[in-house]
Amino acid sequence: MRQGAPVSSLQINKEEGRVLSTNKIYVPPDGKIGISEMVEDFKNYMPKAGRTKKPVLHISLNPHPDDVLSDSDLANIAREYLNKLGFGEQPYIIYKHTDIERHHIHIVTVNVDEQGKRLNMDFIHRRSKKATTEIEEKYNLRKAERQRLNPDTPLKKVDCNAGDVKRQVANTVKLIMSRYSFQTMGEYNAVLSLYGLTSEETNGRVNGREYHGLVYSVLDENGRKIGNPFKASRLGKFSSLNAVHEKINRSEQNITHEAVAKTRRRVAQSLNESHSKEEFIATLKERNIDLVLRYTDEGRIYGATFIDHDTHTVLNGSRLGREFAANALNERFSGDNEVSRTPDIVEPTNPDNETNQEQQTSTNSAPTQQPQDSGNDYDYSLPGLDLFQLSPTVDADEEDFKRRMKRKKRGQRPKF
Repeated sequence: MRQGAPVSSLQINKEEGRVLSTNKIYVPPDGKIGISEMVEDFKNYMPKAGRTKKPVLHISLNPHPDDVLSDSDLANIAREYLNKLGFGEQPYIIYKHTDIERHHIHIVTVNVDEQGKRLNMDFIHRRSKKATTEIEEKYNLRKAERQRLNPDTPLKKVDCNAGDVKRQVANTVKLIMSRYSFQTMGEYNAVLSLYGLTSEETNGRVNGREYHGLVYSVLDENGRKIGNPFKASRLGKFSSLNAVHEKINRSEQNITHEAVAKTRRRVAQSLNESHSKEEFIATLKERNIDLVLRYTDEGRIYGATFIDHDTHTVLNGSRLGREFAANALNERFSGDNEVSRTPDIVEPTNPDNETNQEQQTSTNSAPTQQPQDSGNDYDYSLPGLDLFQLSPTVDADEEDFKRRMKRKKRGQRPKF
C-alpha cells in the first residue's frame, strides 16, 4: 500500500467519491458535504494567530488493485494510519475515490491543535512507512514494492489498473526526462503521450503568492484525460516546470547536427517508401521512430513530432525540413490517405532556416528564481480552495517566458 496524490475535494460529492468517516467535521444525513462548510469546520480548529504556515495535511493511501477491501475495511485502515501517526484525535475527513478501478483513500486533516501548537511532524515519512507496513501485515495486504530505476529500465505505458498510478507516473516522467532531448513543451508532451501521459502548466495564487507549476494527467487509448491530475510537487523535483525548462535549455545545446541528420535520413526513407499515412507510421516504427500527429476538430494535421528512440531525440517535423512539417504531411496524406509516388527526398530543407511556429515557441533559457513545486509528498492546501487553474494554452506561456528571458539578457529584470 502506497501513499499517492491528492484530488480536488469537489469530487467527493460526485459518483466517483464517497465519504467513509469523519471526526469533528459535520456531515449532513444525505452524505452530501458542502465544501465551504467543510473548510469552515477545519478553520475552527486552526487558531488565526497560529505560527504554523502549513496546517493542513492531505494524504492518499493506495491499496493494491488485487486487495479486496470493503468500505469498512478502508475506513478502519485510514483511522489506524492516523492513530499511528498521532493524528487520531484531530479533525479529519476520510473519503474513498473510485474515478478509476483502483480504489483509494484520501485523508484531509490538520497538524496543529486547538491552541495552535504544531503536532509532531519529525521523521513523518519514516513513521508513515512504518505505519503502512504494520497495516499491510495486519490486513494481509500486498506489500508495496519500490521499483529501482536504471538506464536500462524499459519505459511502459501508464496503466491505471496496474498498481500505484502515482509511482508509475513518477517513474515514467523521470525516465523520459533523463533519456530524451526535446526543445519545446510541445515536444515534451509528444513523448509523454507515447506512454499515456500529458502535462499542463498551472497558474494561481497561494497565500497571496504567485504559483506556477505543472500537473500531469493519465490518458486513455483515445488520448482523453482520465482520473485526476498529479501535481509535479508530488512526483519529485525532476518533474517540475523549472526542471523541464532547464532540460529544454540543455537540449538546445546537446542535440547535434549529426543526430538530426540521422533522424532526417530515416524519416525521408520512410516517406519515400510510403503511399499512405498508415504505411508511413508503420515504416517509421520499423526504424524505431514514432510519429505523433495532432489534429484539428476538422481532421487537419496541425502538428507533427518525430520521436527517435535510437538517438533519443524528439523533433517537430519542421526541424527536419519543410517536407516533414505538419502542413506538408497534411497535404500529402489528405483525402483518402492514398498518394502517388513522389520523387525521392535526398536532402530536406535545413531546419535551422525554418520559421515554423513550433520552432518559434522553443524556450531559450531556464527560468530564474520563481515560486515552484516543492518535493514534499504532502499537500497542505485547504480542500475546496482553487490553488491552480489549467492554462488555456501552452504556447502562450512559452512565448511569455521567452520574452521575459530576452528582457533578462538585455539587462532588464524579468517580471515573474
